[in-house]
Amino acid sequence: MLWSSMRRWVRGLSRRMREDSGMTTSEYAMGTIAACAFAAVLYKVVTSGAVSGALQKVIGKALSAQF
Repeated sequence: MLWSSMRRWVRGLSRRMREDSGMTTSEYAMGTIAACAFAAVLYKVVTSGAVSGALQKVIGKALSAQF
C-alpha cells in the first residue's frame, strides 16, 4: 500500500518536472525589474553615511586584530 502510493507520487513528480511550465518573457521582465529595484535600494542603504561608517569600523577592527 505504502509503496504503491509512493510510486504514484514519484511518477507524478517526474511528470511535472518534465513539463515545460517555465516563466514567460513578461515574468522574466518583472523579475529583472524587481531585482534591479532591490539592488538600487540596497546600494543606497549600504552607501549611506551611517552604514558606511559602521562598515568602515568593522573592517578597521578586523584588519587591526592581533593574531
